[in-house]
Amino acid sequence: MQNVTLSLPDDLLRKSREYASKHGTSLNELIRTLLRRQISPEESGPIDKLIGHTQNFSIPTKGWKWNRADAYDRKVFS
Repeated sequence: MQNVTLSLPDDLLRKSREYASKHGTSLNELIRTLLRRQISPEESGPIDKLIGHTQNFSIPTKGWKWNRADAYDRKVFS
């Protein structure tokens, strides 16, 4: 593993160390985690996948349009 030197404003460095400490981790681990999430985000959860699929979903209807009467017509459901 290689070392990297970062330049941060004093207030950002202080707040970052406090945040890491509150969450039981080191500043190094916090930065590694944030970089991993940014570079290679985790696989989306099932709900996100479903929403993604429905946004690209289409059914060819060849110009047919339905209306409310057709939808409730008993012949359609028999």
